Amino acid sequence: MRNEGPEYYCLERYDGDADMKEELADFIAYLKEKKHISENTAVSYERDLRKLLQFLSSQGCNRLSEVTTTGLDSYLLFLEREGRKPSTISRNVASMKAFFQYLQKKGELGHDVAENLKAPRIEKKVPEILSQEEVEQLLAQTKGASPKELRDCAMLELLYATGIRVSELIGLQMEDINLQMEYIKCRDSHKERIVPFGNIAKEAVSRYLTDGRKELVKEGGNPWLFTNCSGQPMSRQGFWKLVKGYGKKAGIRHEITPHTLRHSFAAHLVNNGADLHAVQEMLGHSDISTTQIYARIGQSKIREVYAKAHPRV
Repeated sequence: MRNEGPEYYCLERYDGDADMKEELADFIAYLKEKKHISENTAVSYERDLRKLLQFLSSQGCNRLSEVTTTGLDSYLLFLEREGRKPSTISRNVASMKAFFQYLQKKGELGHDVAENLKAPRIEKKVPEILSQEEVEQLLAQTKGASPKELRDCAMLELLYATGIRVSELIGLQMEDINLQMEYIKCRDSHKERIVPFGNIAKEAVSRYLTDGRKELVKEGGNPWLFTNCSGQPMSRQGFWKLVKGYGKKAGIRHEITPHTLRHSFAAHLVNNGADLHAVQEMLGHSDISTTQIYARIGQSKIREVYAKAHPRV
């Protein structure tokens, strides 16, 4: 596993009780095999808990039986003094709760020492979205006929048409898109969802497949729908730069990222009357509360229009 910088604690360097190290390894395996969490989530849990074990060891706590709620609270205070953001501390609390609940259910602990830990309150920021006019300006920049421009047009049109994550977009394979039925298939860990798209995205992808992809893909058997100019899978960084470049070209002053188009897709659907549960399913959100933020964006826009137009305000 790669080094994540100075805050990353390698378990191989952990000098505490071997049982705690082994229990952490078992817990991560349990999350992957039984809970089917994604690799990124597993890495996040492991990184958080490794740092916790290192801290506990530095405080003389090297056995599971020695871990207390007070010790865990001390660790959260340590993170706060380090200047960690509330979101980071909250994520650590979630990791600790999951780990110690697992140990308690497994019979390694008499009670759950993390049960009463409190996560800091996190202010949910309203995501940055583009207006429909700005989206039109952005997409208008990709109307060239070169293989690269055809690819860029297809990627941006499909991203805005489906609201999928950038990792899902660049991970699409040829077998994942059905042009005739107008849907794509996205896989998240062991889950799978079907997301529809419309005629404009269909036309853009069709043009790319007919006149663009064969010029980028140098050899047969390449499974990826979208590639870079060398025929290799496109990276997240490469696509981020692509979006940023077209945003600048379109004259959009605030910074945009691929996720801005995902937020814009959701907000525009909700503002135009789409059912929240349908939007939740298309975005792949596990919790409807995550999707509800787009309804709040719509309400704030309505209040803004009211404040500007109503004669009695």
